[in-house]
Amino acid sequence: MSFKITEEFRAKADKLRARYPRPDAALIPLLHELQREAGYVPEEGMDELARLLGLPYSRVKAVVTFYTMFDREPVGKYHLQLCRNISCHMAGAPDLLAHLKRALGIDEGETTKDGLFTLSTVECLGACGSAPVMQVNDGYFEKLDTAKLDALLDDLRHGRVVPGGR
Repeated sequence: MSFKITEEFRAKADKLRARYPRPDAALIPLLHELQREAGYVPEEGMDELARLLGLPYSRVKAVVTFYTMFDREPVGKYHLQLCRNISCHMAGAPDLLAHLKRALGIDEGETTKDGLFTLSTVECLGACGSAPVMQVNDGYFEKLDTAKLDALLDDLRHGRVVPGGR
């Protein structure tokens, strides 16, 4: 697959870089913008972004692979990211993960055939006090149980909830 950064993206990049003391400080905001434009962060996009910022490709790749907020492959319309850290684990995240797998008919790292849902687990979402927590796109859903999950999935399927947009 070939990916090229658009002129519109370059214009946004110029504005973003101007807000920071060094061009490399704009890397994370520009990765967010790249993901919004492409739907994920493609390898070719990382390479072009590195050239645009005058950074080694390895630096861009290191940031993308470190943070779970960046998708390296296309994902469904709704990216379900269930926290698996200790607070969420103790509050029932393993049971919620099993429930999601059954309800969606997919395993972790997969996308439903209709392209609606991608299921992932992440190390920590930083909302330990309201565990278990799941991020859907850019929105958080806290103090989850199976009934709340089922209601959320139904709402998402019918467009009644649009978390964080994508």
